[in-house]
Amino acid sequence: MLNAATPEFIDTLRGDLPATCFRELTPAYLEEPRGRFTGQGAALLAPETTEQVATIVRACAAANVGVVPYGGGTGLVGGQVQETGPAPVVLTLERMNAVRGVYPVENAMVVEAGVTLAEVQAAAEEQGRLFPLSLASEGTARIGGNLATNAGGVNVLRYGNARDLCLGLEAVMPDGSIWNGLSRLRKDNTGYDLKNLLIGSEGSLGIITAASLKLFPQPEQTGAGLLVVPGPEAALDLLALAGKLLGNSVSAFELIGAMGLHFLAEAMPQVRLPFDDVPDWMVLIDLGMAAGQDPQEALETLFAEAFEQGLVTDGLVAQSETQRQEFWAVRENIPAANRVIGSISSHDISLPLSAIPEFITRGGAALGKIAEMRINCFGHLGDGNLHYNVFPPAGQTRDAFDHLRGDVKACVHDLVHEMGGSVSAEHGIGRLKVKDLQKYGDPTKVALISAIKSALDPQGIMNPGVIVSA
Repeated sequence: MLNAATPEFIDTLRGDLPATCFRELTPAYLEEPRGRFTGQGAALLAPETTEQVATIVRACAAANVGVVPYGGGTGLVGGQVQETGPAPVVLTLERMNAVRGVYPVENAMVVEAGVTLAEVQAAAEEQGRLFPLSLASEGTARIGGNLATNAGGVNVLRYGNARDLCLGLEAVMPDGSIWNGLSRLRKDNTGYDLKNLLIGSEGSLGIITAASLKLFPQPEQTGAGLLVVPGPEAALDLLALAGKLLGNSVSAFELIGAMGLHFLAEAMPQVRLPFDDVPDWMVLIDLGMAAGQDPQEALETLFAEAFEQGLVTDGLVAQSETQRQEFWAVRENIPAANRVIGSISSHDISLPLSAIPEFITRGGAALGKIAEMRINCFGHLGDGNLHYNVFPPAGQTRDAFDHLRGDVKACVHDLVHEMGGSVSAEHGIGRLKVKDLQKYGDPTKVALISAIKSALDPQGIMNPGVIVSA
């Protein structure tokens, strides 16, 4: 049984930590972006070094006090806020924001957990390198949180998830010991892969304090196209054709439904829409190519071949980097428009690629039996990850549908599970989906997760209630 972090406990920490570690626990650290969770905490601690993190965790272990790690606060499954139970310590990594080293020849860099994703990208770019993880929240999200949740983003098709972009970690374990695993090696078969155990563990097994990251050469030429497709099945065929004609130069392949553009027009009219008549389905394809290659020509060739095969009916190819960024602004602002509209239930799911068209058809029909609702379906078609979000009809608010939220979620997740998919593609389990993991997860996997948690964190102080019930 955990204990609350009492004022007396916090006072004991003051003798071991500098005064700069103690911050006011403002409401911002107890909220999550969708307003679904409101957390609690006894104190906010902002360590500046790994040793200070270790001091905090050792003290919490000795007193049996919970620790909730806080990165950029952009998580959407409640992993950064604890609603119930004894009041924990909230530990923010925001002051651990140093770039410890960039090694262009090795295509590697070492950064602390509190560096924002945008700052990681900029540090790589200064050395003529690319760190390809890219999210709409990259200006706020911190790399420690990205790794703790195994973030995905738009470039997974070409470069992989956060897990695939990490070479090594430094972390503070539940007993306060420091694991010095900041290797920049590409090959190291010395025992269990502890790095990949901590990546995706959402702070439930330890606190990531620094990471060695993979870098890549910057593409010499980039380009983008918005292509109108008859439907999701044609989009999949277009993806296959793009792979055949363009190879690994395809960095991103995003499916966008009409509802996303309608929401942008309603909630964010400043975003320039690409088509006067909104198509039912469109694909945003992004290319990164070597010197001497022409992305515009490649996309035009793809369009011509796809048009002949009936896979596209219209399209635009960016004629400049400015226009390419305008195309991406459409895709990247859809989540912001969603928040303005207010969803009944949002779903981060993945499916086998060939199952996606059938899921979209069956999902809409099943939800229509519950109530009249709007569906905004968009996402990373190249890796099978859809953001399948359900909204009230025009003119109504989500409050009037809150009583149906559980039914909507179950309808979507049941169908995803039936079709061999995952109810958590890239946002993790957090506290929101703990019951979903129990319901849909393989029983042996769930048992192993619990066993690992018990072995590494027998007191249950690390982010209590995340992934495994507290």
